Amino acid sequence: MHAGRRCLSLVKGRQRYVFWYRPGQESALLASLLEHAERPDLDFDFFDAAVLSYQMGRWIGNALEGRVAASP
Repeated sequence: MHAGRRCLSLVKGRQRYVFWYRPGQESALLASLLEHAERPDLDFDFFDAAVLSYQMGRWIGNALEGRVAASP
């Protein structure tokens, strides 16, 4: 359904935050997370942005480890 796209999601209380992005758009996603954290009308703070950015970093790290392990 979302070929080539990745998803980060966070459930916080009654809110659900879902961020879709394509590989290579990680910096734009980080900027979007910070913009959301700065909005006073959302129950999304800098800790939430940090949690999601950590998840993204772990995904990238795992993907790179798989490539390194698969290299001859």
